[in-house]
Amino acid sequence: MAILSVFKNTVLLLFIALSYCGNPSKGDKKSQTTIVSQEDAMVESPILVGANRTDRYLPLLKGKKVAVVANQTSVIFKNTPASPYTHIVDSLLASGITIKQVFAPEHGFRGEADAGEKVTDGKDEKTGLPLISLYGKNRKPTKAQLKDIEVVLFDIQDVGVRFYTYIATMQLVMEACAENNIPVIVLDRPNPNAHYVDGPSMETEHQGFLGMTNIPLVYGMTIGEYANMINEEGWLDQQLKADLTVVTMENYDHNKDYELPIRPSPNLPNNTSIYLYPSLGFFEGTNINAGRGTEFQFQRYGASFLDKSKYDFTYTPKPNFGSKDPKENGKLCYGKDLSKTPKLNKVDLSYLLDAYKNTKDKSLFFNTSGFTKHAGTAVLQKQIEAGLSEKEIKATWQKDIEAFKKIRAKYVIYD
Repeated sequence: MAILSVFKNTVLLLFIALSYCGNPSKGDKKSQTTIVSQEDAMVESPILVGANRTDRYLPLLKGKKVAVVANQTSVIFKNTPASPYTHIVDSLLASGITIKQVFAPEHGFRGEADAGEKVTDGKDEKTGLPLISLYGKNRKPTKAQLKDIEVVLFDIQDVGVRFYTYIATMQLVMEACAENNIPVIVLDRPNPNAHYVDGPSMETEHQGFLGMTNIPLVYGMTIGEYANMINEEGWLDQQLKADLTVVTMENYDHNKDYELPIRPSPNLPNNTSIYLYPSLGFFEGTNINAGRGTEFQFQRYGASFLDKSKYDFTYTPKPNFGSKDPKENGKLCYGKDLSKTPKLNKVDLSYLLDAYKNTKDKSLFFNTSGFTKHAGTAVLQKQIEAGLSEKEIKATWQKDIEAFKKIRAKYVIYD
């Protein structure tokens, strides 16, 4: 039906345009210009990610010894269905760029490691390049690892949630580059959760790899915008500043839908899981299973100890790609299926409150240390245990959110 509608509109526009042929008056010219504008609006330009804007960063890499921070999402898109993209490392090598090594974040260079699983150093089988893990012995490049490196290129797809560790890796890479006077280039990519800001803010005493700065859980920025914020707000150690270049995107805005072509990590298989991740990610600090060990990661939740009289949806987690030993492994879980949930524009606490309410033995619910690290505050657990409503809890976030939005406004690149 959509194609038919476009066809009809196109025919109508052509008919009107042809009716103005000959010697149009000034008023006719104005009408004709309007018609062309309407026709152009029917075609939406595709998003051009930073990696595709090679003219902006290849000159900065030519003749330099380069280190790349990358994973499976670090690709340059092509207009060929049979081969829709090329990994940026392969593309750079083909362009004659000298890559000395690749730094790999959580889940590894090829994105196959479980969440939290140690990633070891090694060698990339395809290119032979040395792989240095930033999720193993150290999470920040050392001086020795950066020896002789003249520029670092960072290109990783983010999902805009504070406890998703790629932004922590970027911050530590920027810090290491600042300490060693090495320029860093960040290639920007869309954030599927960039259309809103919400959630509890990280408190200084709980900062760590799941949140290194005092930002809300969902911060509504692309990874390039956030890199600028880190740099300019003095959030690097000793308030250092990196020599930072952000290669921006074209045809992107914060409200534009973007279907990720490659899963950014093993347990975020599609956009539904990414939209639900800020809300269901809280379960990582509990004993509730959030879909790991199924093919609907972060699209359901449940546990064997939830009140089965309250739920008609059940599932049994089993080891699979991205989850070698999921919570409630092999146990029948009672819970909720959220796989049909539309795009969210808020952090939804109803799932967390529902699961807590229907846990008969409350001592089974929280893993307090892990929950605090994910929430960024010890207050949220206390609020849930005290029986506060979602509205009451979220009201306590607003002051910090509004303060953050004022800072954020200085670094927003896209509408």
